[in-house]
Amino acid sequence: MISADVLAARRARVAAALPLGRALLLVGAGQPIPLPEGSDQTYPFRSHSEYLYLAGGECAGGVVAFDPLEGPVDGWQTFVPPVTEAERVWEGRRQAPGRPIEELARWLESRRGRPVAVLGSRLPDLDGDPQLSDRVREALTHARRPKDAHEIACVRRAVAATVAGFAALPGRLQPGVSERRIQIELEAEFLRHGGDRTGYGTIVGTGPNAAVLHFEPSDRTVAAGDFVLVDAGAEVERYVADVTRTFVAGKPSPFQRDLYQVVLAAQERAIARCRPGAEWKEIHLAAAIDLVEGLVSLGIMRGEPASLVEQEAHTLFFPHGLGHMVGLGVRDGSGRAPGRTQDPRASLRTLRMDLPLAPGYLVTVEPGLYFIPALLNDPGRRLRFSSCVDWTRVEACLPLGGVRIEDNLLVTDGAPEVLTREIPKALD
Repeated sequence: MISADVLAARRARVAAALPLGRALLLVGAGQPIPLPEGSDQTYPFRSHSEYLYLAGGECAGGVVAFDPLEGPVDGWQTFVPPVTEAERVWEGRRQAPGRPIEELARWLESRRGRPVAVLGSRLPDLDGDPQLSDRVREALTHARRPKDAHEIACVRRAVAATVAGFAALPGRLQPGVSERRIQIELEAEFLRHGGDRTGYGTIVGTGPNAAVLHFEPSDRTVAAGDFVLVDAGAEVERYVADVTRTFVAGKPSPFQRDLYQVVLAAQERAIARCRPGAEWKEIHLAAAIDLVEGLVSLGIMRGEPASLVEQEAHTLFFPHGLGHMVGLGVRDGSGRAPGRTQDPRASLRTLRMDLPLAPGYLVTVEPGLYFIPALLNDPGRRLRFSSCVDWTRVEACLPLGGVRIEDNLLVTDGAPEVLTREIPKALD
């Protein structure tokens, strides 16, 4: 759990970054959502990340309030609902620290007439000023991008559990094992080594399923020579790791080995570029050119790599961005730097973030090359890129699936620290 001193320092840093003036800030945790069948059950509750960041803990129905006129430390208050007898009996719930939620109305009444920004989950009967709320959210998101020591420590613990999970896989990736079984073995090790849960839905794709970007494990069994793509990470105190490795069940073919090396080389070059001040979109474009250069060398694509990327031809095989920020959930803090608008270049259409890197940022670097039938069999794309691709070779590659390699990096004052470096990337 976060200490009171660390939380106070975090709040003071955020207070200095928010464009509030004399406006008030309210941040809602949200409420549990009932399951639709009326079974007296709810979906697992998770406070809105903006609330969790500023409150320091989970609390259904909680509200963090800030009055900037009372100072960056004393201006913060947390209001929480009382725990009912039924919650104590059925759930063992304990009273969260904070002022009773009933006092929030009086707190607001004593500050009547001042603008209000509302973040987190929506608060009943209190929408706040929408434009002000948007500006404050942008500032809060930017302030949350550099991770503090507590956050980095949580991510390191999540990474340690994730390392243990991936370490259990190589000996189990044998012909006949199912995607679901791989998922079970992986996630069990996460939990055995300190993970609270998985950070997101585990992805395990074998053979052609490895080309489905967010594939939910099925009962498909591994065949000899299949690519096996695993994208998973453990969660600790809501902070997550996000790792992808691609294996081959048995001996890789020469083409599989070459394709894998193209992705690995592009990833390692992209990692080396992740230094403070580097523009993320330029790192993405450089990685896309590296990948296309590899595909040209393999005879899959034709042309000059930079020109092919400018034409969006790379998205036939690399249809997503290079990565995203990570921390309090996947994609934590992604998006654009304050004041930036969408870059109009078609080659950047798939990018999840557009900002310069800075010390303390946690990012994923995850290039991939895939043979996705939904893209490669599309008549419009085949016509548009008829001269850029050896479509006969592509036809033969469609059953292969794809390759993705993903690591988590901490941006420092110099070279990045690869937090997930203990998870091997050799194909054999």
